[in-house]
Amino acid sequence: MLTLTEYKRIVSELLDELPPEFFKDLSGGVIVSEAFLVPDYARGNDLYIMGHYKLYSGVRQIVLYKGSFDRVYPDADAGKAKNILRGVLRHEFRHHLEYLGGIHDAGSLEAEDEREKLAYLERHSK
Repeated sequence: MLTLTEYKRIVSELLDELPPEFFKDLSGGVIVSEAFLVPDYARGNDLYIMGHYKLYSGVRQIVLYKGSFDRVYPDADAGKAKNILRGVLRHEFRHHLEYLGGIHDAGSLEAEDEREKLAYLERHSK
């Protein structure tokens, strides 16, 4: 399992890969939480939130949940963790950029996430 220091170092390296424009109006920045987060619609210990784009009181922020990462990938080495976290981080930045662009249509990541949620609920309703 990665230490918090290793996890933060990887996140920092991944943030350095992104162009400055991605950070526009991300007033709360990107933070690492040691918590794990389970969505309220989860049906068991089979679903964790790895990252979250948050909007509150005019603040825009990306939170990465190390606790969730540790539960899903307890044996990940630094290389594997970097690849996984790159995807999580870019997913959350896409939410940020789409929000800034006013993109909320059927092709948005927001709509895609909702479809995945509904598919999960359908699989678990049987």
